[in-house]
Amino acid sequence: MLRVLRTVAEMKRSAAEERARGRVVALVPTMGAFHEGHLSLMRAARRENDIVVVSIFVNPAQFGPREDYKTYPRDFDGDVSKAGELGVDIVYAPSEQEMYPQGYETFVAADRTGQILCGKSRPGHFRGVLTVVLKLFTAVNPHRAYFGEKDYQQLSLIRRMVSDFHLDVEVVAMPTVREPDGLAASSRNAYLSQEARQSALGLSKALFRARKLVEEGERDALALRRQIVSWLEEDRRLAVDYVALCHPETLEEVRRIDKAVVILLAAEVDGTRLIDNLRAAL
Repeated sequence: MLRVLRTVAEMKRSAAEERARGRVVALVPTMGAFHEGHLSLMRAARRENDIVVVSIFVNPAQFGPREDYKTYPRDFDGDVSKAGELGVDIVYAPSEQEMYPQGYETFVAADRTGQILCGKSRPGHFRGVLTVVLKLFTAVNPHRAYFGEKDYQQLSLIRRMVSDFHLDVEVVAMPTVREPDGLAASSRNAYLSQEARQSALGLSKALFRARKLVEEGERDALALRRQIVSWLEEDRRLAVDYVALCHPETLEEVRRIDKAVVILLAAEVDGTRLIDNLRAAL
């Protein structure tokens, strides 16, 4: 039977009890407003572990002052219902005060990889992400934690944090889930009008067109980047933030494609910021 836990102490005690029984504990960290991407992580966690914990916490530390923290989609009751249907054991839903009590001042910051791409456009964003993920790891003490590849830079940074801090948790990456029209699943898709959604499809279309060019022999990363930007800018609703072709592990931008790369991009569609990525192999 699904339990909802609200405090760090409750979560730590429950996790310790499950581990003492020899059970393998999995964590799926989320900010709620579940979509098919979240559900795919929960299904994988359910298949591969004894106990599944899903966290629901809209983390204020990863939102900038002009971003959508107050309006970010929330549907707690609906999320709990969906989690229960998938056999989740625990929903961990701490309050902001529980996570960041008065006087809180300790944060985790990434260096180079946290300040490029989305980190450049959203200063402090990954400082908030890494801090909350570390706090979730500390409370849940999972054997495995599940993340989607749609948030590719976030995934890379979490892997680096786990390695750098010698954390005893396996980071499991799951493929990006796309809606039938190709749009990457995201809670922010709920903001899109019908017209904006049509424009948003330009992101995934550009990625798949670019991958096809790589498969057909394109090796000039800078030229391909310019081509992708050109495709995106054909739609006046799209405001391109960045397009980058990067090494899949280091996220260093490449000039020549001589091995597999990941193509990452971000753009605003009528004010809604969306990200997407796609691997391109030779």
